[in-house]
Amino acid sequence: MTHRSTLATAALTAVTIVLAPSTRVDAEDQPAPVCMGCGMMSFHTVPSWGLGADGKSVLGPTHGSVVVDTAGSIYTSANKGVVVFSPDGRVVREFLGPNYSEIHDLEIRVEGDVEFIYGARNNAREAIKFRALDGEIVLKLGFPTESGLDGKKFNPTAITVAPNGDIFLADGYASDRIFKFDKTGKYLMHFGSKGNGLKEFNTAHGMTLDTRYDPPRLLICDRNHQPKGRLLHYDLDGKFLDEVVTGLGMPTSAAIHGDYVSVPDLHGRVFILDKSNTIMAVLGFNADPQKRGSFGIQQQDWVEGVFSGTHGSYWDRDGNLYVQDWNISGRIMKLVRSK
Repeated sequence: MTHRSTLATAALTAVTIVLAPSTRVDAEDQPAPVCMGCGMMSFHTVPSWGLGADGKSVLGPTHGSVVVDTAGSIYTSANKGVVVFSPDGRVVREFLGPNYSEIHDLEIRVEGDVEFIYGARNNAREAIKFRALDGEIVLKLGFPTESGLDGKKFNPTAITVAPNGDIFLADGYASDRIFKFDKTGKYLMHFGSKGNGLKEFNTAHGMTLDTRYDPPRLLICDRNHQPKGRLLHYDLDGKFLDEVVTGLGMPTSAAIHGDYVSVPDLHGRVFILDKSNTIMAVLGFNADPQKRGSFGIQQQDWVEGVFSGTHGSYWDRDGNLYVQDWNISGRIMKLVRSK
C-alpha cells in the first residue's frame, strides 16, 4: 500500500493532452450503421467511432475496460495505458506508460468534488486509484500480506467500491479470492475460493457494485464456472446471497444503468438484463465459432455490429453503450440507444 507525493509526480509526467482532429474516414470506406437489440434495448452502431484520422485504431491491443465520467468523457484501458475520448470519438487525453499499463478493469467514482478511477492491473499485480482529470495516482494496493495467504500468483482482474469507500479487489486470474480494503487501503478481510461449487469461483473475472438493489451488493462474473458461466450476488461483508443467472457463456464484466445491467460475454456478444435478471436483449452476437472469443481478429477483419471477444462495457447518461473487445488491434465501439 502506497500513498506518496512521488506517485503524483510520476502520474503528471505521464499525462498527454491530445488535440486530435475529429474522426475522418472516406465515405466510400465507411460501413453503414447496424441496428441490434430489441424493444426498449435497441441500439445502432456508430461506424468508425474512436478511430484516428487515418481510420486506424489508436489503442493498440485491448484487454481492458470502459468507464464514463460525469462530463461524458469515455475512458478505456489498453495494454499501453488509458485513453480518454470525447462523446464524438476524439482522443482528448491519455495516461500512458508503466504506471497505467495493463489495467484489466476500471471503476469510476465521485468522491467529494473529485472523480477518481480505480484500476485492477492484472499483470502488474496491483490496484491503483487515480484522479480522472489529470491521472494523479493517490493510492496503490498490492497483495495484502496481512491476509496470511500466499500471494506469489496474485493477479487481480476486477475492482469495485462500496458506498462507504471500501474497496473490493478480485484475484480472478489466480486464487479466485476477493479481498476487501478500507478506503485508505487497509486490508479488512477476504472471501471465496477456487472451484465449481455453489459458493466457489472459477475465474472471478468481473465485479461491480449492484445498485439495482437496496442495500447494494456485489455482482460477480464467474466466467469459467462449470458447466456454464454465471453471475453471483454477495453482500458487502462477503456473504453469499444467490446465484443470479447461469448460461451466459463466459461473462467478463458488468455495468449498471438504473435497473439494467450490461454483461459482455467473451464469446462475442453483450447481454442486457433487467432488475429481475431476465435477458432483455443480446447485442452483437458473432455466429462464427472461429472468430468469437478470439483476440487475433485484425482491424481489417472487423465486421460492423459483430463483436469478437467482448470484454468491457459502460453506459453514458443517455443510455448509450460503449463496448470494448479483447482485441489485438484495439477495438472500442459506441452503440446509440434508440429513442
